[in-house]
Amino acid sequence: MQSILNLAVVNFRAKWGDVAYNLERIKGYMACASKRGAEMVIFPELCLTGYDDDVTVHKQEKMQVLNAETIEGQRIKELSSVAKQYGIYAVIGMPELSEKAVYNSAWIIKPDGTYETYRKIHLALNEPNWATAGDQPCLIDTPWGKVGICICYDIYSFPELARYYAAKSARLIINVTAYAKSRGFVKGKTTLESTVLMNGVYVATANLCGKDLVNDFWGGSSIIGPSQKMQDVYYYAGYPFGDERGIEQEIYMTTIDLSLAHRGVFEENPLLKRADFRPEVYMKWYQSLVEE
Repeated sequence: MQSILNLAVVNFRAKWGDVAYNLERIKGYMACASKRGAEMVIFPELCLTGYDDDVTVHKQEKMQVLNAETIEGQRIKELSSVAKQYGIYAVIGMPELSEKAVYNSAWIIKPDGTYETYRKIHLALNEPNWATAGDQPCLIDTPWGKVGICICYDIYSFPELARYYAAKSARLIINVTAYAKSRGFVKGKTTLESTVLMNGVYVATANLCGKDLVNDFWGGSSIIGPSQKMQDVYYYAGYPFGDERGIEQEIYMTTIDLSLAHRGVFEENPLLKRADFRPEVYMKWYQSLVEE
């Protein structure tokens, strides 16, 4: 298993509802990131369409519904062709139409041109107006081991998903997000850094930037991970939410060493003869919540 990875995240300003325009720019970023040495490039939540909900129209007329991509859609085929041409992984947020339901999805495109989707499990704000919640985690197999996929609210308010990925041996967690200035910056910054600290993993976040239909987005795409300093987080590329240096449309790239990810809580504690992480105990707690 490889450990050294050239990784890129994109601050992307989507033009709301203009899929053709956004598509060409996504393809351009994929090509240029590859030429600069990126092996994996991450884009924000709903970057193909824009994020905001037009609350004045009915569900079937929602922009995201009308532009939802199918597994055999032309746009995903174009993107997969670019990924195959340049031999890169790309993770791209866009609505997905499947079995008459529409999902807020991250499409994971692989260097061989194949792809799969992760459907956002925890829908935020107005997303239930047009999207159906998913219920399955997504771990992709790569030359660098397993990589876990989250979308926005999944990682900021529900630590269970990131911990599940880390327990399943993921050393990198991808956060495809649309984090707006209206949400402040403290929660986003703090929860991403705590994900690194609690799980010993790297987190790569790609966020929208600039004005959408209603919201103004932070940018603040970043690649963060374990530091040489004890119990600290290092920004390998990009900036945290709230940092004025991180608001522009830009691509941030770096080389990370995933062997620095540490799995202490998931490995055997020699004094206890078991791991400190105890899912068999937590399972009982959660089952009691289900039964209430």
